[in-house]
Amino acid sequence: MAKSSDQNKAFGWAANDKSGVLSPFHFSRRENGDNDVTVKILFCGVCHSDLHTIKNDWGFSHYPIIPGHEIVGIATTVGKNVTKFKEGDRVGVGVIIGSCQSCESCNQDLENYCPQLVYTYNSRSFDGTRNQGGYSDKIVVDQRFVLSFPDGLPSDSGAPLLCAGITVYSPMKYYGMTEEKGKHLGVSGLGGLGHIAVKIGKAFGLKVTVISRSPDKESEAIDRLGADSFLVTTDAQKMKDAIGTMDFVLDTVSAEHSLLPLFSLLKVNGKLVALGLPEKPLELPIFPLVLGRKMVGGSQIGGMKETQEMLDFCAKHNIVADIELIKMSNINSAMDRLAKSDVRYRFVIDVANSINSA
Repeated sequence: MAKSSDQNKAFGWAANDKSGVLSPFHFSRRENGDNDVTVKILFCGVCHSDLHTIKNDWGFSHYPIIPGHEIVGIATTVGKNVTKFKEGDRVGVGVIIGSCQSCESCNQDLENYCPQLVYTYNSRSFDGTRNQGGYSDKIVVDQRFVLSFPDGLPSDSGAPLLCAGITVYSPMKYYGMTEEKGKHLGVSGLGGLGHIAVKIGKAFGLKVTVISRSPDKESEAIDRLGADSFLVTTDAQKMKDAIGTMDFVLDTVSAEHSLLPLFSLLKVNGKLVALGLPEKPLELPIFPLVLGRKMVGGSQIGGMKETQEMLDFCAKHNIVADIELIKMSNINSAMDRLAKSDVRYRFVIDVANSINSA
């Protein structure tokens, strides 16, 4: 029994209150069950949702919280019923680690919309166990919610695909953006989500325009990320010239902002898809929606089948995040910089090489 207890011990960095300050935290993972995979965590991306959650910006944080849902690691233990993975496999764990597995959504491979969805952190499993995320040395996950990490996809820069990648990939598929090459996609916001949306959009054959309030990002958007054009929202003339030119807009902005300028960019029958999660509700202008037969929708990550599809697609097209690799001990300064949008474009923690020394 003592041996089992030692095997369940885990270590990570947790926030203990809404200050969001992360510090070393000892805890226990559940025992590896018959359907489980235990993963030694190598890298974990730092998502803007992590920052919102540790600061309780959305009002449903339960402390202590170890964030992190962009996890890449090595399978170290597999249960007797596990058929998809073996010890030594490189695997990924994303935003969700559980669902009822029997509802209509789950049966359609849309576990991300299951009413009993279990998030990777700041949640409880069905047995009441508190779930902690990837800013830690290991995690235990049901095999259904573990992903095969494709050969050729780097572990560090590939990690953010497990949230940011699927968050932009899924709506491109669902809202018909991939059905005809050459359609015009606007990407509002050039951050963790936006920069990956540019890369995936181009791989799907779309014409991509980055929409940003920061003119200094133009060269990066076009020369580094491959966007076709760049639209500065503070340039009134260019915004006027762009009215009615886009088939789709992905709105990745998580700060409070006006939707009206984005609606104006859409053609008749155009679609605006919201992906960012502002702290306060946004005002929805009805007139441009009605008069242009335009649509506004939303999207949350993707199911497990689609997430695996996305990883394979990104591996095929050499799509990864642009990252800044950090040590675990630098996580609080990284969070401060993330709050100021001072990162190009995703922090990734080198967990395996820095968590013990931290």
